[in-house]
Amino acid sequence: MPGRIQSIERAAAILRLLAGGARGLSLAEVSRSLELPKGTALGILRTLQHVGFVEQDPESGRYRLGGGMLSLGTRYLDGNELRTRALNWADTLASRSGESVRIGTLHKHQVLVVHHVFRPDSSRQTLDVGTLLPLHASALGKVLMAFDPLAVPEEVSAVQTDSPVELTSFTRHTVTSMAALEGQLSTIRDSGWGWEVEELVDGEVSIAAPIRDRRGVTVGAIGVRGAVERLRAEDGRPDMEQVSYVRDAARAISRELGVTPY
Repeated sequence: MPGRIQSIERAAAILRLLAGGARGLSLAEVSRSLELPKGTALGILRTLQHVGFVEQDPESGRYRLGGGMLSLGTRYLDGNELRTRALNWADTLASRSGESVRIGTLHKHQVLVVHHVFRPDSSRQTLDVGTLLPLHASALGKVLMAFDPLAVPEEVSAVQTDSPVELTSFTRHTVTSMAALEGQLSTIRDSGWGWEVEELVDGEVSIAAPIRDRRGVTVGAIGVRGAVERLRAEDGRPDMEQVSYVRDAARAISRELGVTPY
């Protein structure tokens, strides 16, 4: 087996060092702290700066973590921070809607459920935290796909040709055509929320809306899930009162993450 790559180890050490320096560090401080020659440290810093992982203050010359690195960190999270900031609002949504509530984030071409509030009744329910949901067949996933360019179904990301891709089917209602899915995503971007009807589980509907951080980046989604007869109106559209509850919760959590009220 090949050995470890020293330059990558050094780059990782610099990133960890910068992560602990709130006001940034000078080249001399980086060099001294890691016992690296200044030329070596400067070369690594410039490379990290080129790929967006490090920024240099033009006035002080000090280095700090760049936006590219912060974005990578946010995507992982923020499972934890997102859950912490969303606890009260998820409980409120469950109470208002009378349905179960889930919060999900993007994880390896799937939706990772990071928080789940049971439907407020006496029915027997199973905790979904840690469950992975398909992007294309869940409301949480459709919303993440619509607003996050990195959210691509695994079946699509693995294909290197221009041949048509058929997405995995879970029920007879699952949308398996990429063209049809793209049409749904366009509608979601226009409306600011998404839903699915029996695409993942027969007899169930889910509605979701995006959660954004202070930069306007979609870091997750929150939604309700319940029986068709409760969440779908007689005209075949979703219960718009439930949609408003979900959107209110998403906005509230986004404000907790620093988004200016809108």
